[in-house]
Amino acid sequence: MKFNYIISIVMLFALASCRKDVAVFMNEDIPVDPPSVNGFSGFYLLNEGNMGSNKSTLDFFDYKTGVYQRNIYAAVNPTVPKEMGDVGNDIRIYGGRLYAVINASNKVEVMNAKTAKRIGQIDIPNCRYIKFDKGFAYVTSYAGPIEINPNYAQKGYVAKVDTATLTVVDKCIVGFQPDELEITDGKIYVANSGGYMGAGNTEKYERTVSVIDLSTFTEDKRIDVAYNLHHLRADRRGDLWVTSRGDYKTLPSRLFFIDKVQQKVTDTLPIAVSNFYLEGDSLYTYSTEWSYITYSNVITYSIINTRTREIVTNSFISDGTDKLIEIPYGIMVNPLNKEIYVTDAGNYVSPGILYCFDKEGKKKWSVRTGDIPAHFALLP
Repeated sequence: MKFNYIISIVMLFALASCRKDVAVFMNEDIPVDPPSVNGFSGFYLLNEGNMGSNKSTLDFFDYKTGVYQRNIYAAVNPTVPKEMGDVGNDIRIYGGRLYAVINASNKVEVMNAKTAKRIGQIDIPNCRYIKFDKGFAYVTSYAGPIEINPNYAQKGYVAKVDTATLTVVDKCIVGFQPDELEITDGKIYVANSGGYMGAGNTEKYERTVSVIDLSTFTEDKRIDVAYNLHHLRADRRGDLWVTSRGDYKTLPSRLFFIDKVQQKVTDTLPIAVSNFYLEGDSLYTYSTEWSYITYSNVITYSIINTRTREIVTNSFISDGTDKLIEIPYGIMVNPLNKEIYVTDAGNYVSPGILYCFDKEGKKKWSVRTGDIPAHFALLP
């Protein structure tokens, strides 16, 4: 989540307690765009859903028909108890299968990538993000319960999963509350957050990236970066881009560059980043930077050239539509036609909105989604 994870949980429960009506997500098909051929069949959008409400849902946009399909998992899998589960946190396609990480339900749902028909699940406690390499899935896990605790005792780990059997075959202990991971040049990089421990005490946050050797599946070293790390991505050259949430008070969110050869931070970009999407040499970012000093958000949209490490623009939405977006929460860029997709979580307890922009940043269409639309997966 884009605030400190556990603080977000508390806020969502507070909002939900004031809510009089609970939306029921029915499966429906909504024409939004003319059919197009752009090298992809479509994309999945995983809606997180409000914590404790068991309302994570899966949508699909079909490029061939121009139709947006809401809540397809429930329609395709009507006999699955509790449907997708509680809080969808990541989604990826690998080996013809669709993997959805369902955080509070402690599982990874595995589906047929073309049909979304359920194949099975992988049981991993408090799971967060997933990546793949040579027949194995690697999943970050907070390991312990969901709770604010400055004395949290359970370190997190990366689970190694055999994708043929959907079983966990090994674990590598890392820092507290590990979030996104990246695999490049024979190594796994893991952004440790310490999010459960740092609430109210900045010094309790983690501030390192764990480096795991893939061949031995052991942690080799830690790279010091900044407090409360979140997202992590490797560019074309294998160098790493890491986001820090900051502490929401005096320590701002920032974007850091790790040189793969030196294995250390060699540049810091003075912008806040809540989430990003890497396409070619362009890093598309947005920020919803919350401050507990001003009790308000500052929202920005930027593009960064990863070769020059320069900010190309501070506003990739060019037609004023950004003023309609209450809380940007997810982002994706089609690598072929450069369409930009941005989701709006709104008030976190009502259906969100997905916006599609052309490569010039002008709105093409928008459509209603499930609660807290967040994570994308392009289908070949």
